Amino acid sequence: MTLPVIICDDSAMARKQLARSLPGGWDIEITFATNGQEALDAIHAGKGDLLFLDLNMPVMDGYQVLETIRKEDLSSLVLVVSGDIQPEAHHRVMALGALDFIQKPINTEIITGILSNYGIISSTQPQTPEELARFNNQELELTDLIQETVNIAMGQAGKLLGDLLDTFIHLPVPKVHLLNYHNLPEQLAARRLDSVSAISQGFNGAGIAGEALVLLDDRSLPAVTRLLPETQSPDSNNQLEVLTDLAGLLSGACLKGFARQLDIQFSLGHPIILGRSQPLSQLLQTNWHSQKILAVEIDYHLPGQNIECDLLLMFTEDSLPALTERTGYLQ
Repeated sequence: MTLPVIICDDSAMARKQLARSLPGGWDIEITFATNGQEALDAIHAGKGDLLFLDLNMPVMDGYQVLETIRKEDLSSLVLVVSGDIQPEAHHRVMALGALDFIQKPINTEIITGILSNYGIISSTQPQTPEELARFNNQELELTDLIQETVNIAMGQAGKLLGDLLDTFIHLPVPKVHLLNYHNLPEQLAARRLDSVSAISQGFNGAGIAGEALVLLDDRSLPAVTRLLPETQSPDSNNQLEVLTDLAGLLSGACLKGFARQLDIQFSLGHPIILGRSQPLSQLLQTNWHSQKILAVEIDYHLPGQNIECDLLLMFTEDSLPALTERTGYLQ
């Protein structure tokens, strides 16, 4: 009997990777959903006895889907597949009724083992080339490949930030912009802030180069300082130290996770203070002005703490061919 399966993820790359990682010879019918609402619609239509569910998505996230499944007493079994590796994320989804938690990046052996352990499958053979070819009809765009790769990397950085501040970090969907540099400020969420402090760190390796910026608005910096027990004094020197440490942690962890997936290593420059308490447009005035760049915006948020911290990864125009080649291997 054919098993109806839903793969729900806002990333086309993640949906394709997961579909190709399922066991071979499995009598299933796959429905793809790009957000939680689409997944629920498919469940209501009888297409989701088993649901592979991402957490961080637009429209409706994975937590909201789990809450709705419990509230409506739907019979779908849910396996959460996420790059958010914070222990609190794992605890929350299990408390909401998820069957298990699978950590990104996707590992075929782990998925097969979980499906086998729960008695969902009886055969653990891999997919044949013919079965894999079913999912080769969509060539993914560079922006989608970058979004999912950064999504996994930011989960690792988010865990480190959460451990540092002893709190849960809400992870957003990364926003990828491929545009001329002078158009970048008007696209960023931080444009709404009147006063921003920024730390810059350059990186390069394997034909890929760029700059990582950590942006923190003036209202958030004192709040971050208060969360760190070793920096309780609110003076400016402590705040500058906090900003520098925070920037090194976020940019370093995210770039390391990104490079690992592409099987490369980045050399990192020393963090540089671009400015304190300045408009975003002024902080972004560099010699990149005429370049076409690829920029990834990650807006970290601490619920209940009134803290927002943006990580901005900017790749040079010369890096685009190497990025295209490296991320292409992930398909």
